[in-house]
Amino acid sequence: MMPDALNIQDIVEVTYEKFSHVHDGEVATYIPELGKVDPNDFAICVAAVDGQVFSAGDWNKEFTIQSVCKPFAYQMALEELGRDRTLLHVGVEPSGEAFNSIELDPLTKRPFNPMVNAGAIAVASLIKKDSKVAGARAFVERMQLAAGRNLKIDASVLASESSSGNRNRAIAYLMLNFGIIDEDVSHTLHQYFSQCSLLVNCRDLALMAATLANMGTNPVTREPVFDFQYIKDVLAVMFTCGLYDHAGEWAYRVGLPAKSGVGGGLLAVVNRQLGIAVYSPRLDAKGNSVRGILVCKELANRLGLHAFEFTNVGSSFVQAMM
Repeated sequence: MMPDALNIQDIVEVTYEKFSHVHDGEVATYIPELGKVDPNDFAICVAAVDGQVFSAGDWNKEFTIQSVCKPFAYQMALEELGRDRTLLHVGVEPSGEAFNSIELDPLTKRPFNPMVNAGAIAVASLIKKDSKVAGARAFVERMQLAAGRNLKIDASVLASESSSGNRNRAIAYLMLNFGIIDEDVSHTLHQYFSQCSLLVNCRDLALMAATLANMGTNPVTREPVFDFQYIKDVLAVMFTCGLYDHAGEWAYRVGLPAKSGVGGGLLAVVNRQLGIAVYSPRLDAKGNSVRGILVCKELANRLGLHAFEFTNVGSSFVQAMM
């Protein structure tokens, strides 16, 4: 059985203290603006589907969402185009490669999945609107519903992404060559860079994750945000591809759908129960938050959250939804 609320808050605080002295990893600098963050920032937040939120550390410190935007953009593409049309442009297979690999599936010429940069750029091409402003606004407005508060794009990070994003341009033009995206590459990349530059805090990420866990409804505001019929698609791809070339180890050790970002954010979804978020900008060699991975392993073990853990059955949070 899941511990009660008081125990969850205690576990979050103890976990925060346990890993607050871990200083392994380096802050991302390939996007120059990201290199300006405080490497010691650290926060944990857990949001339950009944609306309770548990936090420790710098939970209200804002940072850019970066690649944690990818599952939400994929959800939007599925809602707008459906599964079959979306699958024409991006697959669902783990790549086993780095997140920014300039590589497509050798057979289909599609990006391997929507969680790597190539797939996310293909998704951005699908959900962009008639104007650059309208496309970015549509994404921000949906994320505001999931977070339960007003959000904005960090203009400085967006400019930094755009000026340093030549690798992503190379990926985009490769996909243009194979007809995966349309000819307005600049528009597509603006959509993608804007999504990555969204400012959030750790509580926002936890509520976004909890919204996915809660069948698409924000557990605090009770507003419907995502179409439930596509959430299983998103969670499945997060489970197999969300941690890039660390995805297999993650599935083995943690066993939850998750997504990381080079801004230091990491979220995980415990279906019908919890959303978990960690913010710590020191990254490992694969681009994942060092503390984020340690925290999620700890919480999965302490709370019995692994998808195939027998103690996950009969949770009070699950029973509350039945």
